[in-house]
Amino acid sequence: MSDFHFKASQWVPFKDKAIIERVRDIKREEIEKHANPDFNITVYPDADVEFVWVTDLFTRIWQAAQLNQKLVLILPNPCPSYRHVVRLINANKIDCKNIHAFAMDEYADENGRIAPADWKYGFTHAMFHYFYDRIDPQLRPPREQFVGFTNKNINDYGKMIEDLGGADICYSGPGWTGHLAFIEPDAPEFAGSLEEWKEMSARIVTLSPFTLAQNSLHGSFGKSGDLSAVPPRAATIGPKEVIRAKHRVDSHSITVHGTTTSWQRLMTRLVLHGPVTPLIPESILQTLKTDVLVSETAAMDIEPDWNKGY
Repeated sequence: MSDFHFKASQWVPFKDKAIIERVRDIKREEIEKHANPDFNITVYPDADVEFVWVTDLFTRIWQAAQLNQKLVLILPNPCPSYRHVVRLINANKIDCKNIHAFAMDEYADENGRIAPADWKYGFTHAMFHYFYDRIDPQLRPPREQFVGFTNKNINDYGKMIEDLGGADICYSGPGWTGHLAFIEPDAPEFAGSLEEWKEMSARIVTLSPFTLAQNSLHGSFGKSGDLSAVPPRAATIGPKEVIRAKHRVDSHSITVHGTTTSWQRLMTRLVLHGPVTPLIPESILQTLKTDVLVSETAAMDIEPDWNKGY
């Protein structure tokens, strides 16, 4: 059989073919192994990942109430799973006065104008719709303790988190590009050496075409592939906020509407077992105290399925 060799497209952020081939060959039974004992990778049945995540967030909220301690969260969106957390909060009458929550990112237009909190497709809107607004009014923290990006606070966003003592927990999951929040590997706004990049804080960035494609499949955009519906830029936390958080929980469980098709399967391997580099932004988690939740589907061996076409 003839060999056919080619270079990765110019649009692919990380192109090291030898490393990609190495991680592509990582088998399901090998994926949980890592040299850093603080980087804890666990594979769960697909249906369990959401419940493990919900349990972690609710437990932190419950403990903060019991101990009357401040809890600073960096939260991903859009996330309907917050509804399950709120059901537990309301059922157990948990006082949430100690919660300070920050959205990790938000869309922006071509001029860097950040989407307002009442834009129904936005991430701040989702944080309030699925989380804050569903908490019983008598249990809610003051509204100003749930914070999303605005053009007024973008330059101080990282400092706002820092002034509270830094995030206690940062929840995340890799995008198709390996982005963490909207820290894109090819965004010119995050250009720099690894050491420079690690000190970069919140800012407006240019979104990767792959992120536009990924997000065009979100339910909010009709699961339709409508690339024109996704704004071209975004506000995002920086690596600095992630690194300075006291703990991190990273989830790898996205599939195409419940099938075994998943663009995360290769990126999961690069993030967890590739080099630590700004070209794979989530790879920085390998150096930090992090609990990684991986679904069986994301952990599946990567091999051809000759019976599957488009």
